[in-house]
Amino acid sequence: MDNEVAAGNTTSTLGHLALGLTLLAFGIGSTGVIDNVAASDAAALATWVGGVALFLVGLLDLRAGNGGTGTAYAALGAFWFTWGTGVGGDASAEATGLFLLLWALLALTLTVAAGGSGMFGQGVYGLLFVALLLLGIGALADNGGLGKAGGWVAAVAGLAAWYGATAAVANWPTSFKSAAGRGVTATG
Repeated sequence: MDNEVAAGNTTSTLGHLALGLTLLAFGIGSTGVIDNVAASDAAALATWVGGVALFLVGLLDLRAGNGGTGTAYAALGAFWFTWGTGVGGDASAEATGLFLLLWALLALTLTVAAGGSGMFGQGVYGLLFVALLLLGIGALADNGGLGKAGGWVAAVAGLAAWYGATAAVANWPTSFKSAAGRGVTATG
């Protein structure tokens, strides 16, 4: 079996699983919906699954010739590794807000670049952009409500990424019929 073909067949699913689990843990922690669970509790998961594993998946995807998803996964791996290793440090609220807003720009770039990838590709990145934007503005404005809203959006993005990956593995439906009768693809 050709290694490049094998890597290209599995990396998108693995990348969506890693991103989905990390976003879901981070998002739920940011909402405060579970007592004694905060976003910082997801730091180990963010570092190793969202950071290291997602970065490696990105490198494998780049090696397989998938520039778009490879770039996305490697960049998001860098984000999660940086966040996971720095959370709980001595950064000011302003520095945290700026950090999140700068990475929101990456998510916006990924959203625009994923235009033809379907609902789960573009949708997950779009939701990540909104989540980071809300979290960043919330940190800068010292507004916990915006942070919680950003957490909910991140959790929904995590569920969407998880569903996209699970659907690929379990052969679940990934397209929906639109009002015009055309199929709308939901894979990324």
